[in-house]
Amino acid sequence: MNESVYQARREMFKTLDLPVSRADIKRLRWRQRSRLLVWEWALGSLLVVKRILDVICSLIAIILLMPLFLFIALMIVLEDGWPVFYVQQRVGINGRIFNLYKFRSMRRGADRLKEELIEQNESADGVIFKMKKDPRITRTGRILRRFSLDETPQFFNVLIGDLSLVGPRPPLPAEVAQYTLADRRRLHVKPGLTCLWQISGRSEIPFEQQVRLDLEYIHSRSLWQDIRIMLKTVPAVLFGRGAY
Repeated sequence: MNESVYQARREMFKTLDLPVSRADIKRLRWRQRSRLLVWEWALGSLLVVKRILDVICSLIAIILLMPLFLFIALMIVLEDGWPVFYVQQRVGINGRIFNLYKFRSMRRGADRLKEELIEQNESADGVIFKMKKDPRITRTGRILRRFSLDETPQFFNVLIGDLSLVGPRPPLPAEVAQYTLADRRRLHVKPGLTCLWQISGRSEIPFEQQVRLDLEYIHSRSLWQDIRIMLKTVPAVLFGRGAY
């Protein structure tokens, strides 16, 4: 180590009342590197376990829900014709764009009508668009949305790796364009089927609070927390609270 650099560090450590010998500095560096390696190993292990669970659970869900998928598809076609699925571009981890699959809950041409309804947006923050009585939603669509059945095809997104079972919900590119730098932190992890704000009120949660809950999840994520969120998602879906 250059002597002038060593002296400068020595003075800094003196000010902080920390060990100042070369050996102490080396030990401190080793501890810092060790902590970083342990943290990276723990995070890597969590991601591997999450991916294994995602694949297993999504496969089981797809197999068990296949008769329901066929029934929902029939109801959509009988009421409003084809197509059965609605494919929408969403923003995933680190800004990656992917196609999100849903059962179509709105009548055909709904995207073109959105501009006419934008003034009736009931989301206080203005970033996301929400209407409790959106005239574009079909009768079948209202039932699907109330119990989140329109989102069940997203198990295919989980299977191919676009989504995880638990994580921040994936936003639209137009929504991300309005994000602040702080809001963009929710894009640092893979999005999911369900999250903290999904079990805390869903569409009734303001956007600002959604971001806060997503960041809370990111900073404290663990396998146990994912299991807890998934278990709480079941009653949230069955009772349909905050869904529209």
